[in-house]
Amino acid sequence: MEEKINLGLEDFSTEPFLETFLNEIQKEDAIFLIGIFVALAVVILTIVFFGNFWGSSKVRNAVLLVGLSDAGKTLLFSRLLLGKFVRTQTSITESSATYKTQAERNSSWTLIDVPGHESLRVQVIEKYKDVARAIVFVVDSSIFQKDVRDVAEFLYSILTDSTIAKNAPTLIMACNKQDNSMAKSAKLIQQQLEKELNTLRLTRSAALSSQDGPSGGSVYLGKKGKDFEFSQLAAHVEFVECSAHGGKGDNKDADIDALERCLAKL
Repeated sequence: MEEKINLGLEDFSTEPFLETFLNEIQKEDAIFLIGIFVALAVVILTIVFFGNFWGSSKVRNAVLLVGLSDAGKTLLFSRLLLGKFVRTQTSITESSATYKTQAERNSSWTLIDVPGHESLRVQVIEKYKDVARAIVFVVDSSIFQKDVRDVAEFLYSILTDSTIAKNAPTLIMACNKQDNSMAKSAKLIQQQLEKELNTLRLTRSAALSSQDGPSGGSVYLGKKGKDFEFSQLAAHVEFVECSAHGGKGDNKDADIDALERCLAKL
């Protein structure tokens, strides 16, 4: 009985169709394995694609109030949110709140008051620059002549940041404290800033060209071969005059209508 079984198996294993059958199985295994690898590759590529897509499509709903210390940012922050005068002091941390525009569509943004001190503002801007829909740069118009260099250097660092340049958030230059008799007009401030930024671009570009290595993620300001003008930026730029205080006395109404109209258009 055992011999017959053994002989039967040996004879069966030598049949041509079994060899063909085994080859077919091997082919099927190869196709099956290739199919698995292709499926895995498709899954990985899909994850990478949507990961990059979602990462690059962050909701940009923040409006950053930036500027030098004592430019009036915090009072402007309070006026926009509360519509009334609030005594303020120099900010050492950022403040944020939901701001609803006066437009018919009643849009709302996260308004962020960025501290003016140099060591603090860099950290806060770095934190929120990815989600900035607009940047409101507040200038003290009453002492602009004294601050023009510092204002230009701060503004230059913002405009040449690669992330900000890529996202191109709306830039609103809020020329504050227009109630002061010494205040410079928005037109004059724009002209002087363009000259100062042009000078800064020349000196910074010369310094970078004398060094080896990348420029730290910064981009060239404006157009090469031409004097700098704000119209050269990819971002929409508006200069507006305003007064967060509104005049002598704490009960004066603020003059921020032009700024609110700009925010309503975001």
